[in-house]
Amino acid sequence: MIRIRKALPEDHQAVWEILQSIILGGDTFAFSPSLTKEEMLLYWFAKDKHVYVALDENEIAGTFFIKDNQPGLGSHIANAAYAVSPGSRGKGIGKIMGEFSLKEAKQLGYTAMQFNLVVKTNTAAVKLWRSIGFEIIGEIPNAFNHREHGLVNSFIMYKKL
Repeated sequence: MIRIRKALPEDHQAVWEILQSIILGGDTFAFSPSLTKEEMLLYWFAKDKHVYVALDENEIAGTFFIKDNQPGLGSHIANAAYAVSPGSRGKGIGKIMGEFSLKEAKQLGYTAMQFNLVVKTNTAAVKLWRSIGFEIIGEIPNAFNHREHGLVNSFIMYKKL
């Protein structure tokens, strides 16, 4: 059974290992592969974020954060980022984290959630987000420099809470 809880300081190493594997893949996250562990953890665990981990049999299998999409007058819309460990993919953990984050964002006072950069070639993510009610509200040409395909488009996806 998958359980989600707030991230703790002792989770940092496991979260880094998950994030590093995705960053090095160069096909879904916009972070530079040269980003250091310290830089990535400072970003992921910044004070402006609510950070969570997904546990599968007490092992960290995924992580995500929720934050304001924009400051000030745009802060009523949430933004989020998700990462699942390579060994845990295909178990539905991304969907569990996504559904949990929508409920949590609403409890935190957000009225909607928006993803600003969903890589169009990441068909699994696009399918997942659509399956839990997100719609594509825009497409940005050449927004992501994919390791394998070069410049590819990305979607802006949105869901009212």
